Amino acid sequence: MTETAVGVVVATRSGRVRGRVDDGVAVFLGIPYAAAPFGEHRFTAPAPVTAWTGVRDALAYGPTAPKAPFPPPMDRLLADPSIPGDECLNLNVWAPAGAAGRPVMVWIHGGSLRNGSSCLPAYDGRNFARDGVVLVSINYRLGIEGFGVFPDAPANLGLRDQIAALTWVRDNIAAFGGDPGNVTVFGESAGSISIGALLTSPHAQGLFHRAVLQSGAPAAQPPEAAGRSTRLIAKRLKIPATAEAFAQVDRARLLAAQVSITRGGPPIGNGNGFTLTVDGDVLPRDPMVALHGGAAADIPVLLGYNAEEYRLWFVPTGLVDRINRLTLRLALAKFRVRARTARAYRAARPEATPGELLGVIATDRLLRRPLNLLADARPGDTWLYEFAWPSPVERLGACHALEIGFVFDTLGTPDGLPLSGPNPPQELADAMHRAWVDFATTGDPGWSRWDPSRPVMRFDAPTPLLVRAPNDDELRSWS
Repeated sequence: MTETAVGVVVATRSGRVRGRVDDGVAVFLGIPYAAAPFGEHRFTAPAPVTAWTGVRDALAYGPTAPKAPFPPPMDRLLADPSIPGDECLNLNVWAPAGAAGRPVMVWIHGGSLRNGSSCLPAYDGRNFARDGVVLVSINYRLGIEGFGVFPDAPANLGLRDQIAALTWVRDNIAAFGGDPGNVTVFGESAGSISIGALLTSPHAQGLFHRAVLQSGAPAAQPPEAAGRSTRLIAKRLKIPATAEAFAQVDRARLLAAQVSITRGGPPIGNGNGFTLTVDGDVLPRDPMVALHGGAAADIPVLLGYNAEEYRLWFVPTGLVDRINRLTLRLALAKFRVRARTARAYRAARPEATPGELLGVIATDRLLRRPLNLLADARPGDTWLYEFAWPSPVERLGACHALEIGFVFDTLGTPDGLPLSGPNPPQELADAMHRAWVDFATTGDPGWSRWDPSRPVMRFDAPTPLLVRAPNDDELRSWS
């Protein structure tokens, strides 16, 4: 890393890049880690970047993957800016200026595998760099471009992009002051689900050394089930469900067809969407099954969830108020929730509405229970947390995605305020951010490892508190 009169220059394997230094933090934005995934590279595995001569400016965020905005009312709560351009396989680096051998953290954003990018202000990595960590955030292909299932193309292209980005980190991060032998991946929602897959993928072995899974349990589907949205989009476009046919479709028209098929239900439900695929290659087995079988036992893992995940989808849409006793019974029957389980939830929450009860059960079934059971199954170092601070905004409570600004210590950013409100507790961000930094630096977030006493760090204001997770019998009662 060489400082000049016009910025700071780093030599990567593809060429030199110019960033800037702000308050002791070197910032590099929009560095390509793979070739633009269009033209000859559309619906193919990520290809190497063509090397460049001279110095390439890395002063602004690069293009984002093609995506549609979040639909109302999510669009006023979740920011999702789009930056046009083909070179959407890019990443950003924040590093302590002049650093060497620092721990590295790689952020994989969420968005149901069809939204999101690395350019949100809440994902700014300067506070990680302030605390001695080299922070990398990445973009990857989304939706049909990244997770379509075709007979004539590799599956899991977005996951392959993530692996290509981690390979770039291994090969280049030392030049930015990072230690390629101390890399922690962390992600939220779809980013967390992706990390579950990366933990078990043979293509990702050795590329990272610790993992943080925030609000997303490892999951993947067989090709037939994972390809449902692909087939429905093909039917809408009146084309064969092949990569060759899809590659001939204009990107805007393809995205419009994707939106028409995938909108219509929250990610917590059963609507059409995109999932990871058990493809026998980059993902040989269902990652949850593989992890329960001992995969990645040597990688320390921090797992967690928010206390009221469901409120992000149930409250702003009005769904929490529209669900009555009849619809609650029908929903519980559809998802095969035992009658005794439903009675236990009602007894524990006598003041809850039917919509709130369904939301709590959905949160437990989709996140709390599988992550607790995964912690039980892991023989290696595992820690659990729960984020429980309730947002005062629109009865959102401790909803999905609320913890991100606390982890990054970026409270008060324009994209975070719609979820957190104007005065979220900074002391809670201090504690949560420090735990993530400590985990990446030392391998210990600062509380007891998971053991038969089932310790969980509950992040709530004003002081985080170690509590006990449900035991095995209680977990089984949720099934």
